Amino acid sequence: MTVHAYGIADGYSVKQRNRHGGTPLLIAAVVAILGVLGMLIVDHGPWSKPKVQPAASANYSTTGEAARAAGARVMPTEPKAPIEPAPPGPKPAQPANPIPAQ
Repeated sequence: MTVHAYGIADGYSVKQRNRHGGTPLLIAAVVAILGVLGMLIVDHGPWSKPKVQPAASANYSTTGEAARAAGARVMPTEPKAPIEPAPPGPKPAQPANPIPAQ
């Protein structure tokens, strides 16, 4: 039984290999380029410019006024208790080797 190692010893060089497979890579590159160009056109096209209005043309000066005009009720949030209760569950353990104060 003879074992052959294919490569330079047999006279084949890198240029003579019969490898195919550049087509999927080419298609993937074209799809990626078209996707990036499409995102740039959609994000930075002339139709995506913000329409700035002067402050004088605003109908409401605060968010609360705009909410009331839309029919919402604006109510203050409930205040938090000044002292919160301890959370349920076990307390954390003391460290095994406490660091002495220096």
